[in-house]
Amino acid sequence: MTTLPARIVHRSIKRDWRTVYAFAAKPDNMPLWASGLALGLTRDGEDWIADGGPIGNVRVRFAPANDFGVIDHTVTLPDGRIVENALRVVPNGDGAEVMFTLFRQPDMDDAAFESDAAHVALDLDTLAKLIEDMELPR
Repeated sequence: MTTLPARIVHRSIKRDWRTVYAFAAKPDNMPLWASGLALGLTRDGEDWIADGGPIGNVRVRFAPANDFGVIDHTVTLPDGRIVENALRVVPNGDGAEVMFTLFRQPDMDDAAFESDAAHVALDLDTLAKLIEDMELPR
């Protein structure tokens, strides 16, 4: 059995974890903060189709809504490869910790892995800013 090198990229967010989960888990909100989905998602049965830019459309399937903060999703690339993405929102005091486990794919060199990690970090920064700046109902 082969395992892939992995890195957990995370951000603390100063909002209740349930608020963060409710926003982040909604596919319609993802283009607002997840740069890889910036061109939007279109529903296709249980899946979502995302414009993958130069690589073409990708198929995304999200974990069902749950009480545990799990936003895991599989991405099926145009060539049929499947990439598993683990995304979690957990309580951190009165706030939340959002964690994305980035797996280095077999065809990735060091530079590509570092670039992916940097993109994930920017996405989580964007998510944190969006949610922390959001007006919440009283």
